[in-house]
Amino acid sequence: MEQTTNYIEKVLGYKTWSDKRKIDALLEYDCNMYTNLGSDSTKTQVQDVKKKSRAIYRAISKIDSEDGKKLLYHMDKD
Repeated sequence: MEQTTNYIEKVLGYKTWSDKRKIDALLEYDCNMYTNLGSDSTKTQVQDVKKKSRAIYRAISKIDSEDGKKLLYHMDKD
């Protein structure tokens, strides 16, 4: 989780990046986490990825509250 938190802080701290680029980078990181899960992944690994994903969506809501809220809503819906 610490690595994800560091990455989020790093991306949010970029002054020269547009909001769209920051959101794209965070979503790409999120996508890679889910892509690396496999059929042999344990329940603990899946839950860990979901926790990290929630942290990413909260960071996105700091950039664009509407998009962040939508992502969190759909995550809770599952």
